[in-house]
Amino acid sequence: MTRRGNGEGMKPVQRKDGLWQCALRTDDGHRKFVYGKTRKEAQTKLTALRRAQEEGRLVTGPTKKVGAYLDEWLESHVKLTVQATTYDTYKVDVERLRPHIGHIRLDALRHEHIQHAYSELLKNLTPVSVHRVHRGLKTALRHAVKIGLIANNPIDRVTPPKPPRKEMRPLTPEEVELFLESTRDDRLHALWVLLVTTGMRVGEATGLHWPDVDLDAATLHIRKTVKWVKGQGHVIGDVKTAHSRRRIILAAGTVDALRIHQQRQAFARKIAGEAWSDRGLVFCTGTGGLLDVGYVAHAKDRALAGAGLPHVRTHDLRHTAATYLLSQGVHPKVVQDLLGHSSITLTMNTYSHVLPSLHQEVAGHMDRLIRRGKTDVS
Repeated sequence: MTRRGNGEGMKPVQRKDGLWQCALRTDDGHRKFVYGKTRKEAQTKLTALRRAQEEGRLVTGPTKKVGAYLDEWLESHVKLTVQATTYDTYKVDVERLRPHIGHIRLDALRHEHIQHAYSELLKNLTPVSVHRVHRGLKTALRHAVKIGLIANNPIDRVTPPKPPRKEMRPLTPEEVELFLESTRDDRLHALWVLLVTTGMRVGEATGLHWPDVDLDAATLHIRKTVKWVKGQGHVIGDVKTAHSRRRIILAAGTVDALRIHQQRQAFARKIAGEAWSDRGLVFCTGTGGLLDVGYVAHAKDRALAGAGLPHVRTHDLRHTAATYLLSQGVHPKVVQDLLGHSSITLTMNTYSHVLPSLHQEVAGHMDRLIRRGKTDVS
């Protein structure tokens, strides 16, 4: 019988536990196994494994450690599929995990190893940070399963720390009216109007350029956002996802506020003279530069205090827009598109606090339905 050459796969066989198994002989002479609940699933994984080997992405060797795998995952997969800021985040999380599970063989990694790593990390990190580490590791191990390096994902049996939910505090319609009225002469008045009427993220608003705004058509396009880049600080870059890249129809009042803001900016440009840096930003410093997110938050705090309103986060202005629209019966799908959420599930989970009042409204509609046509017989 002729021995199979490197890169050739073993035909699927069913194990005693019911799983189907395939194997690929790697370039270094070892075999990599993949498993599936069905014959077709095992063959699909084998195909992916062979493709990874052909493209030079296959982790080989029977003693490949978790740390080495994560490094290769970062360079051969993450770097090619995400933005630089996301890559930097993953890299930080890998370094946090390395002392705890980096020395363990990938095929020997168990859920108890990961659980212990989280316990150790919680001694110096917040639950939010450790939960982020968990999400990154889960993605990495899912990829290892996909290309057949491990049969099952050990992280599926891990209980990650639950980060405390940040309490949102949207402004009420009355508070919005007071806030905007009291800031009418504020140089950032149009920014506050834009945030509470469109639900834009503050980075999207401060990264907005005039060519992306059509006041005559009452629309704007979100293509850029301000983000933090290690070693560079705040810079303008592309929005993170396709869902974030969107077109927004503006309310008439928002258009009016932006027109006034445009006129004020033209005057500021004239006053600044040669000191003006024309970057085309809708919201900028007194010399045309990029607004610092911390400055925006501080200005918002002063504006709220001046209006006698309670402190809310800048992000709560986005929540204000969404909460108001949902409470007015706007379809969640429309709200999802406005906010640039990746899924309607995210929208519904984020704004579940609005649902009870909507359910009450539904009950009222149903009551009117069953009483339709009934007359008072008393």
